[in-house]
Amino acid sequence: MVTNAKQIVRLAQGDAAVTIDPGNGCRISSMTVDGIELLRQGTEYGAFPMVPWCGRLAYGRFRNGDDVHQMPINHPPHAIHGTGRDSAWDTARADDTTAAFTVDLADPWPYPGRITQLVELGGNSLTLTLGIEASADSFPAQAGWHPWFLRNLGKGEDVEIDFRASWQESRGRDYLPTGERINPLPGPWDDCFGMPDGVDVTLTWPGALELKVTSAAEWVVVYDQQPRAVCVEPQTGPPNGLNTLPRLVTPVDPLEISTTWSWRPLT
Repeated sequence: MVTNAKQIVRLAQGDAAVTIDPGNGCRISSMTVDGIELLRQGTEYGAFPMVPWCGRLAYGRFRNGDDVHQMPINHPPHAIHGTGRDSAWDTARADDTTAAFTVDLADPWPYPGRITQLVELGGNSLTLTLGIEASADSFPAQAGWHPWFLRNLGKGEDVEIDFRASWQESRGRDYLPTGERINPLPGPWDDCFGMPDGVDVTLTWPGALELKVTSAAEWVVVYDQQPRAVCVEPQTGPPNGLNTLPRLVTPVDPLEISTTWSWRPLT
């Protein structure tokens, strides 16, 4: 039983430790391996779930059948990264290495439902699982994560990002996918890539650590345009996917996505 559902949750196993803040969007606020912090701290920090949509939602609007809904514009001229990161979640259960969290979908999202996040820490891996359930009417939804990995771990060289995507979503001046698929371009990126065999991205801090981000999902956004952090974001659809590639969640067909971050030391 959890006595304070919104208190900070700490998991630890081997040389790894993870801190989750359910009261602040169920964000992973810290992740250390052998005492080294992997996630940026400060104002834009940690790793947060993106639900019930990922990335930019065009002008904050989406359609469900004949109904058009307007979400708050929090990244003008678009709405970005869903509402889950702005919500206080409840801790359903927690022990030394595993924790489960829930939050009910609520205003400004127009449809009732529930989101769950499961966090499982292994000896050399972290597995995250998100689920979205509809309580009544079906609705389009997406789920994924937005981690701020440190560009430099405080020793050695900056991180190197390696992946082999089948395509890149062409990005318009409004930073939304145009619908055209192109051959992957070299970075820097704020772009969505298609990996139909599953997301597989390797982050290497030379002389320090290698970390692989994998998922059965086939979409990943890579963002490396800030000096202190890089982002590798597995997700169930491309940005603006509520409009361009809607996946309906129904009371009998929930949406689920998992990602595993596995690492090995390079020293």
